Amino acid sequence: MLDVDGKTHEMLLDNYISNLKRKKWESNYVIAEKTIQLFRHFIDTIHWSTTIELLNQLREYGFRITSALPLQFIVGNIIRRILNIVREEYTAARKSSEEEIDVQDSLHKIVTSEDDVDDYNSIVPELKLSIFEHLDEFQIEIESSNEDISKQALEHIHSNEIILTVGKSSEVEMFFIEAAKDRTFEVFITECSPLNHGRQLALNLSKHKIQSTLIPDSTMFGIMSRVNKVIIGVDSVMANGGLRTFNGCHAVALAAAHYSVPVIVLAPMYKLSSRYLCSYNQDAFNEFVSPAGVLNYSDSVASKVDVYNPTYDYVPPDNVTLFISNNGGHSPSYVYRLLSEIYHPLDYDLSVHNK
Repeated sequence: MLDVDGKTHEMLLDNYISNLKRKKWESNYVIAEKTIQLFRHFIDTIHWSTTIELLNQLREYGFRITSALPLQFIVGNIIRRILNIVREEYTAARKSSEEEIDVQDSLHKIVTSEDDVDDYNSIVPELKLSIFEHLDEFQIEIESSNEDISKQALEHIHSNEIILTVGKSSEVEMFFIEAAKDRTFEVFITECSPLNHGRQLALNLSKHKIQSTLIPDSTMFGIMSRVNKVIIGVDSVMANGGLRTFNGCHAVALAAAHYSVPVIVLAPMYKLSSRYLCSYNQDAFNEFVSPAGVLNYSDSVASKVDVYNPTYDYVPPDNVTLFISNNGGHSPSYVYRLLSEIYHPLDYDLSVHNK
């Protein structure tokens, strides 16, 4: 039998999952913000005395959400980051209290202290307050991530360059607008048919007096020899450095590789996922939308064929030159290191409870 808080949590979970399934929140930034707000409420209202109790309860909620929304990688990223924040604050509080007890620790005690810290069974006063302060910092990091990425624009975009991008990305848009303050360059935008997101980006850039040309997806290979670099946004960065990004990006990356054109990916840290593309099983990786933009329902052929309209493409890490995050530039091979900094290995699989 659920208590009052338990019923409230169930309602909040169901409402959160329903809003995502109905695509009420389209932007990854909004999804990240709503996820932090939800788990902040859980931390504040869950009955817990030790950190291990809090972690297990949060992991249970996280597992339910990620199971219901397997294609929303951002949700899993934020949940794992929050779990790591809880662990970091617990570890910092334990180390701080131990230093107050014995300032001159022996070398042996320092080396073996990690085993004591990682049990998460001790009661730490003021832990909730520390977690909330860290969550506030995390939320500010997410809010300012696009701005932090755009500040690096002048290091990568130079005068009179020709740049190709795919579809519409808020990170890419801000990147170009910031660079245009001191540089003159030209942008080719593939329209990303049949969703045609590229049209909106072309319109937005034209309002800022940036020379931009909207091109059909089919002409991308023909103009690649004139392009100086490719700059694209991303939905998620996989654990191996590969990308889940706009449909059509893989073809662009292959064309860029053919002409030795660098591919630069703008990816805030909260888009870094601990998941791998274990196989090319599209059901576990991709999202399919209405094929009406590809084949009209009134067409007589429509009843005789199966038409798939995938939302995303997978781009292998070999086709990526550089990642630019709010923390700076990184090569695809460095993603494993970034993963270890922002997520805890025990939280990769949310279905397994800590002992």
